[in-house]
Amino acid sequence: MPSYLSPGVYVEEVSSGSKPIEGVGTAVCAFVGFTQKGPVNDPVLVTNWTQFVAAFGEFTEGSYLAHSVYGYFLNGGGSAYVVRLETPRGEETEAGAASAVLAGGADGRRGVLGVRALAPGTQGNTLGVEVVAGDGDSFTLIVKRDGQVAETFEGLTAGKGPRAVAETVRRESRLIAVQQLEAAPPAAAASRLAGGVDTRAQPARLNPQVFLGSTGDRSGIAGLEAIDDITMVAVPDLMACLRGGLLDRDGVKAVQLAMIAHCELMGDRVAVLDAPPDLNAQQVREWRVDEAGYDSKYGALYWPWLKVLDPITGKPAPMPPSGHVAGVWARSDDTRGVHKAPANEVVRGALSLELALTRKEHDQLNPLGINCIRAFPGQGIRIWGARTLSSDPEWRYLNVRRLFNFVEKSILSGTSWVVFEPNDPKLWDSVKRTITMFLRGVWRDGALFGRTPEDAFYVKCDEENNPAEAREQGILTVEIGVSVVKPAEFVVFRISQFADGASLDE
Repeated sequence: MPSYLSPGVYVEEVSSGSKPIEGVGTAVCAFVGFTQKGPVNDPVLVTNWTQFVAAFGEFTEGSYLAHSVYGYFLNGGGSAYVVRLETPRGEETEAGAASAVLAGGADGRRGVLGVRALAPGTQGNTLGVEVVAGDGDSFTLIVKRDGQVAETFEGLTAGKGPRAVAETVRRESRLIAVQQLEAAPPAAAASRLAGGVDTRAQPARLNPQVFLGSTGDRSGIAGLEAIDDITMVAVPDLMACLRGGLLDRDGVKAVQLAMIAHCELMGDRVAVLDAPPDLNAQQVREWRVDEAGYDSKYGALYWPWLKVLDPITGKPAPMPPSGHVAGVWARSDDTRGVHKAPANEVVRGALSLELALTRKEHDQLNPLGINCIRAFPGQGIRIWGARTLSSDPEWRYLNVRRLFNFVEKSILSGTSWVVFEPNDPKLWDSVKRTITMFLRGVWRDGALFGRTPEDAFYVKCDEENNPAEAREQGILTVEIGVSVVKPAEFVVFRISQFADGASLDE
């Protein structure tokens, strides 16, 4: 209490103690993969495509990450964390110069010439050399680039002398070198240089640990533990590595299991998984059931792949759907709420599907938790599934899992003021009132099932669930129950005939 030492009027600002709970964000995706540039293993927040390009560069051949981030923002994603992995490199292949062997003339009197491009690499493959006979034993040497004359040397002679071919070309040419060979003349009198190769890294097998990373080093998927805002995790470049031969399917499974384990550990995010490329309906079923066998309420699988416009080639190219799907989740959360199943939504930017499946095929895949993407005439390409990979019926639907993530995280962050408060009935009532007000707002948004708040949820925090022995240990227990709205996945209309003049009331 403050001390009052002189007469007067005093104003005191008194806090009620309890604070309202604010809903946390539900649509922040983390992308892990390879980019053109940018910091390695350092999660960077980007809120639009322009920021991504500034930090990580444009589209990159052999990587799906940039395409997926673009699809994420195109479909309504608001913000994302991007983790760039160190690009795998194999052994360097040194650049080799293009070369050719040709006769010094049709009569063979001028010997055999070995021609080599001065510049190593594939640019030497654009050169051609032609020998034209001159007066006596002399000849004219013509060097062409892409069919156009680039250099001409006249009055050349074989062997030694002031216009000896090897020495003259060495002094005057900026494109080739010539050597006289002791060999039988080849049949061709004109030749194009070939065999030039650029320096490049040969593909190397990639250790899945590059994706998994380490919590201590804040690298890879594990490094995302330090960021609380994330609600979705996507690793589209996992499929780029599979398609490029850097990983096998066991490696893919290891990384996807790590994604699921990360989401289960954090308890506030869901892994958006891609199926391997080039699978038909039977093959993706076998992969899901026999090979992968995932069973988790923190993972969702989407198939088939999308075909989108590749800015590099200007042609349609197959793309794993995880980035586009994450954007659809964000758009659905923004327009309807996290309680709405993110399905029956158009996938923006998708030109077509890698494979169009039939209704019967979909009947086989949906019960297995494979969320199919389908094309409907006049309605575009839509996500037509909203299930997790869990075998538990309580956690079958994706919106149920994500709504619980939202409610749990909101309550946890909104009740931190309770820690170290006196554990007494006044605190119990305050906590109950705060959580009840929050859940009433969730109910009004249509996320909870019930005609009244009492039908939709309850909050219990009293002496019964906070006995003396628990209070002695400093434990405050709040019991919360909610009735979640499930999606109308199967819509059934019962239609029958009735006799003329009959009434429905009879």
